[in-house]
Amino acid sequence: MKIVAVGIATLDVINRVERYPAEDSEVRVLSQRRCRGGNATNTLTVLSQLGHDCAWAGVLPQGPDAAYIEEVLSGQQIDLRHVRRLTSGKLPTSYITLSDESGSRTIMHLRDLPEYRAEWFLEGVDPEEFQWIHFEGRDPDELEVMLSSLSGVDGLRVSVEIEKPRSGIEALFHLPEVLLFSRHYALSAGCDNAQSLLKGVAQQLGEQRPLLFCAWGDKGAWALDRHGELLHAPAVRLTSIVDTVAAGDVFNAAVIHALAQGESPMAALVQGCQLAGLKCGMEGVEDIFR
Repeated sequence: MKIVAVGIATLDVINRVERYPAEDSEVRVLSQRRCRGGNATNTLTVLSQLGHDCAWAGVLPQGPDAAYIEEVLSGQQIDLRHVRRLTSGKLPTSYITLSDESGSRTIMHLRDLPEYRAEWFLEGVDPEEFQWIHFEGRDPDELEVMLSSLSGVDGLRVSVEIEKPRSGIEALFHLPEVLLFSRHYALSAGCDNAQSLLKGVAQQLGEQRPLLFCAWGDKGAWALDRHGELLHAPAVRLTSIVDTVAAGDVFNAAVIHALAQGESPMAALVQGCQLAGLKCGMEGVEDIFR
C-alpha cells in the first residue's frame, strides 16, 4: 500500500541514566546516542519495514543535521519528494533522558521551523497517488484545510494522531477515518483512563464517528469500534525495558498496517500492543524486526 505521512522529523539526542536526576544535581550518563526521531517519520519507518511504499511530507532546513535525516530516511526507502526545504531555521531537536530505574523517558524539545502548510500539501501531494494518508495532529487550522480537501477521494483512508492538546483540534475529529489518541492527550482532557476518553469522544461525535484508539503504556490499549463496542488488548510483559522512545509511534504504525490489510479493530489493537512491546525491548525503530 502507498502511504504518505504529514508531520515532523527530529534529531534525537538520547541520554541513558541510572535514575532520573533531581533538580540541581549532577549524574553520570551511562550511554548516549544520536538518531532520527519525530512521530510521523518513526511511524513511516516501521510501515516501510512492514512492506508499505512510504512517503513523507514535512519540513527540513539546510545543514548537516537535515542531511543526516535525509540519509536515514532514504535508507528506509521513504520517498522525500514532498519535503519542503527551507533556507532558514533549525532542525527540531529533542533531548531525551531515559531512566533505567523506571523505564520512563523525559523529553525537552527545541523547534525553530514552521509546520507543514496546507498550501504545500495541496500543491504537492496528489491524494489519488496514495491509499492511506496519516497526519500528526499539529496546527488545527492547517490540518482542517488538508483533511477537508480529501473528502470524497475514492479508496483513500485517512488517520490522525492526537498526541497533544491543541486549541480547536476537537472540531476536526469527525474528518478522518481513524483517530489515534495518546495517554498524554487523554490526561490533558481530564480523563484518567482510555475508556473514559474514547466514550467521551464517541458521545461528542455521535454515530458517524471514526474508529478510535488509545494506547496506555503498560496498561495496554483500548479501541472503540463503530458499533460502540469497547475493545482492550493487554501490553506485552517484558523482563526488562530498554527504550520506550517512539513506542506510541510504533503502536500507530501497527494499527495502520493491520487496518490497511483488512484486519478488524481488535486485531489491529492486538498487533499494536505486540509491536510496541517488541520495540520497548530494543533501541530505536530503524531495524525493529532484527
